[in-house]
Amino acid sequence: MRRSGERSRTCCVFLGLLLLLGGAALWRLLAGDMEIPFPGALRIVLGFEHALTPQQALVIRAVRLPRLLASLGAGASLAVSGVVLQGILVNPLAEPYTLGIASGAALGASLGIFLGGAWIPAAAFAGALAALSLSLLLAWRSGGFSPLHMVLSGIVIGSVLSAGVTLLKALAGERVAAIVLWLMGSFSGASSEGAFSVAAGAFALFAAAWWWGRDLDAISLGENRAVYLGVEERRIKGTLLVLASLATALTVASHGIIGFVGLVGPHLLRMALGPSHRVLLTASFLGGALLLTVADGVARSLGELPVGVVTSLAGGPVFCWILLRGRERV
Repeated sequence: MRRSGERSRTCCVFLGLLLLLGGAALWRLLAGDMEIPFPGALRIVLGFEHALTPQQALVIRAVRLPRLLASLGAGASLAVSGVVLQGILVNPLAEPYTLGIASGAALGASLGIFLGGAWIPAAAFAGALAALSLSLLLAWRSGGFSPLHMVLSGIVIGSVLSAGVTLLKALAGERVAAIVLWLMGSFSGASSEGAFSVAAGAFALFAAAWWWGRDLDAISLGENRAVYLGVEERRIKGTLLVLASLATALTVASHGIIGFVGLVGPHLLRMALGPSHRVLLTASFLGGALLLTVADGVARSLGELPVGVVTSLAGGPVFCWILLRGRERV
């Protein structure tokens, strides 16, 4: 009876996520300064020609659809990365920026903006990979790839690189506004190429993590218990850690820093669905996409605010509530 109730709750959660995600995607396609009818927008998305006026078709194809795809892919990537990192680091506060990846990407992009080049996403991506490498090296040299050493190494590397970003902002002069805007995250200049690259990273991470879902359940027990269950813990941790970092780096490189999606989303879904990673990964993929699509819609309706501001303003209080709720249960 209990298992049947859990399955019913899981089905209801997934059905609700799918319905809400479909509604949010429809809202983002139709909402804007130019009014576009739903049948015409749908035909344009499906590839039919002459379904709308040339101006309306251009708005859908060049502006709204790439922005929608970018928010869907980025939300899924950050949420799944959060689930994976919380599992392999055995730390409920872990998220895609725990290892200093965001700070590395921010430093790379800030340097690109400071130098005035057109290679800002590439510089951000290189910075993220460099930060990951430094965090792994520091963790290895300080005593191994334990959860504590990984988190502490990420905090140290992130702090140092954040100081570098602050230095560049002080020296940037007229370009400081562009650096600050990028650091807050935005989908306003999203392209189809960037959206597909972020989605590819999200799907690669999701596929690998889902395949090792049962192993992740064992790893998340901590204290190397997975080894006694026959799990190749080091190989799985290393592969998923690199994939999570790369997926996050692709998102940060294309759209800037967007906080709390990988922290709050998985926490809320874990409270509703339990700790099983295969279920949690699938729900987080959908829930993260939904969360960031809605946040981008709110940011757009408020006068093109950076989406990172919206997620921080909404995610901070929600996470405080989660912490207080957890304390009351103890």
